[in-house]
Amino acid sequence: MLEIQGIAVSEGIAFANAYCLVEPDLSFEQMAITDVEAELERLKEAIAQSKLELQAILTSARDKFGEDKAAIFMAHLLLLEDPEMVAAIEEKIRTGCNAEYALHEVSNMFIALFEGMDNVYMQERAADIRDVSKRLLAHLLHVEMLDISRLSTDVIIVAEDLTPSMTAQLDPQYVKGFITDIGGRTSHSAILARSLDIPAIVGAKTATQAIQHGSAIIMDGTNGKIILNATPEVTAFYEQQHQILQQQRSELLHYRTLSSISADGRSVEIAGNIGKPEDVEKVVHVAGDGIGLFRTEFLYMERQELPNEEEQFQAYRTVLESMHGKPTVVRTLDIGGDKHLPYLQLPAEMNPFLGYRAIRICLDQQAMFRTQLRALLRASAYGNLKIMFPMIATLEEWRTAKQILLEEKAQLQAQGVAIAEAIEVGIMVEIPAAAMIADLFAQEVDFFSIGTNDLIQYTLATDRMNENVSYLYQPYHPAVLRLIKNVIDAAHKQGKWVGMCGEMAADSIAIPILLAMGLDEFSMNASAILKTRAQIAKLSYKQLEQHLEHIFMLSTAAEVEAYIKKNLSM
Repeated sequence: MLEIQGIAVSEGIAFANAYCLVEPDLSFEQMAITDVEAELERLKEAIAQSKLELQAILTSARDKFGEDKAAIFMAHLLLLEDPEMVAAIEEKIRTGCNAEYALHEVSNMFIALFEGMDNVYMQERAADIRDVSKRLLAHLLHVEMLDISRLSTDVIIVAEDLTPSMTAQLDPQYVKGFITDIGGRTSHSAILARSLDIPAIVGAKTATQAIQHGSAIIMDGTNGKIILNATPEVTAFYEQQHQILQQQRSELLHYRTLSSISADGRSVEIAGNIGKPEDVEKVVHVAGDGIGLFRTEFLYMERQELPNEEEQFQAYRTVLESMHGKPTVVRTLDIGGDKHLPYLQLPAEMNPFLGYRAIRICLDQQAMFRTQLRALLRASAYGNLKIMFPMIATLEEWRTAKQILLEEKAQLQAQGVAIAEAIEVGIMVEIPAAAMIADLFAQEVDFFSIGTNDLIQYTLATDRMNENVSYLYQPYHPAVLRLIKNVIDAAHKQGKWVGMCGEMAADSIAIPILLAMGLDEFSMNASAILKTRAQIAKLSYKQLEQHLEHIFMLSTAAEVEAYIKKNLSM
């Protein structure tokens, strides 16, 4: 039996075989061939196999993700039928090259051609050619291509890392959990795992080396343990733990019918974080009090070009109508850092988390920003919309973004477009500078939502994606707590409300402090809503408030955590 320890980021226990997402060995040698017809036949067969494969993937993708996300596979099918590209490979073979080398040379030529074009859409075709060529080469070499879109049995994904877009494509019907070598608790793949409500372990370091494709795994997403070749006794133990977890989840269903209120009668909102319209169903299922964060960047991902105004309008309208008047906070495009859009061609940066991202891109590329704002304003007539700008550091950024919103609103109203009378507009507080001058912002914004994932990493100068400095990522650090309290106090003095949409909002240790500070809204992945509602129902706001003075005298995160566990946890 082998046990690997990683970072637990999404609780639960899973039993399945490993599906290792590793790059296959597609190396080959250039060879002179004498039987040209046989080599042409090899190419023809590889194309035929690739077509069958892509047609199956296309059908599956349409069923799971819809026509838009399946479009990329249609583009790949069309490339396999491109007479110019196929003819060029065949011609190269006729000069005496083996099919692998001919494919390599021709595909590289087309990739260079498309990448050199000024048109962004045409540049993106280079990525399609690269993917199709890799699939063809795999068939020529008789190497199996691993593809998560083709899953039909239960698996646990094992990979060095998963991009946000890859994680968004995981189908929880078959993907029972995932394990990565790198990452931290607040990496986007971890956040998405919690939204999918599947176990996840990151930062396991040697997982891809130690785990073989197809091997049986038990993963404990609650404690970060991965067990290979488990003994019958260990298997029985985890089967029992799995049943206990299932029972606890069943008991929490009782809280779907209860209000979000503390033991002494203080009402709060417990809302859900979502990444796409389909996620709303999970929030509604657990009777969430609203949507505290709609991460709109996922509407822009897994595409070949920017979504147009009508596409966005329909997505926002769907979410607002589904919430039946409950508040819905939509964050404008937050791209950059570790979230990339290939078709935008953002510049490579030494420090992308401190660079050209989020509101900075939107204020620079205003056409894209204005399109999103128009779609949001049009959708506002269908529900209780609140708009939030991310990554705000200065009052000038806030004022410019608000002015652009007002300009688009005036234009739409002049055209007779229906827009909600009152739309609250606020900012995401994730930069310490904004938290420090929250009193100034509070005079102008309608609300704050504290994004603790970034606020913590910026305050403590620690990359939240880097397991080497993960010990510095401390949600209970006195500096972080003081910034949060400063924001809440400043807002309340102006009669404004404050939410929190970072992972800290669902942290069972942090919740008593946040409630004591007077946080108005806790927003989290839907899977944590009932658990949080149950915890708050057992806490007394007034009793907790009495501990704040002592907590703010503590000097380390460890002291704060120990004090809460001893005195405030339920």
